Amino acid sequence: MNTPRRTGDSEGRRQRIFRRDDYTCVYCGQRCDADDLTVDHVEPRVKGGDNSPGNLVTACRTCNTEKGGAPAWAYLAGRPEKRANFLRLARFVWPRLKGAVIEAAGG
Repeated sequence: MNTPRRTGDSEGRRQRIFRRDDYTCVYCGQRCDADDLTVDHVEPRVKGGDNSPGNLVTACRTCNTEKGGAPAWAYLAGRPEKRANFLRLARFVWPRLKGAVIEAAGG
């Protein structure tokens, strides 16, 4: 199955997010080629998140698949190593979203 290629502003946004995050997955910390990366919504759109840069992060395909449609704070609550990576690497995420990750971990 061929996945449709992204075009227009969405492709530009992906590349800007990848460059901003230094082509590094904010969850596992792996640096990857763009073909192995996805843009992840920290707060999923179905839960009220938007497409603003403060809600978007770079994630490898493996981590994004594992996270699925969960909010980052729920996904990271039981994953201390990935949570530490996120808090260190997701420098441009809205402070309220980072705060939710910290709160979900119990402080």
